[in-house]
Amino acid sequence: MSSSSSSAPGRSAEDAPAGRVTWALLLLSAASGAADAFVFLCAGHVFAGVMTGNLVLLGASVTGAGDEGSAPGVCAALVSYVAGAGCGALMGRRWRWPVAALLLAEVVLLGTAATAWGLGFVTSGADRTGLLAVVALAMGIQGTVRVTPTNYFTGTLTSLAGRLALGRPARDDIRVFARLAAVVTGAALAAAATRWWPPGAASVAALAALGALALETAGPWGRRPRG
Repeated sequence: MSSSSSSAPGRSAEDAPAGRVTWALLLLSAASGAADAFVFLCAGHVFAGVMTGNLVLLGASVTGAGDEGSAPGVCAALVSYVAGAGCGALMGRRWRWPVAALLLAEVVLLGTAATAWGLGFVTSGADRTGLLAVVALAMGIQGTVRVTPTNYFTGTLTSLAGRLALGRPARDDIRVFARLAAVVTGAALAAAATRWWPPGAASVAALAALGALALETAGPWGRRPRG
């Protein structure tokens, strides 16, 4: 969900049937919204995927204007996201791992975070920072899964607004609207869980990512990404 508008170094949506990819992208967008909402509400008002927001929070904390003690969490999120994006690029672009393998790594990370949170293992500030790092690592990997962005949308929203203002809507704009709605839906579900079922708050992102993985594995698991 960060503000970058460039394409992620992932795979083209042409690598799998369009309908399945569309639903997988929607689920990943929902996972992104859920992860950010959960981390923001439960791990110290920091984001797992909105790195532009974290940079702003870091700048504010340096001057003492931000939340007291937020700098360590912001730094953990930034470092972990970059590490995840780097690992995702290596796995997908250099080592040519299939999309499903990258999603499996994300699901394992999000599942680990959800289990730790749900079982009450996260009890201290250091625990919350560690939890944040795990979720941010997962979001970094997700950012490299496909060319179509699923965890940064400012550029997507800017392009959409420009096309609509100029009266030049694209055929794919309905899917853009759907991905934006999925982010909001994922965030709303995670926030609702935080309020009414706190142990399950981290599970929303993990389940959404698991759904995307299931769609990817519905076809040939070993499909290699195209250039």
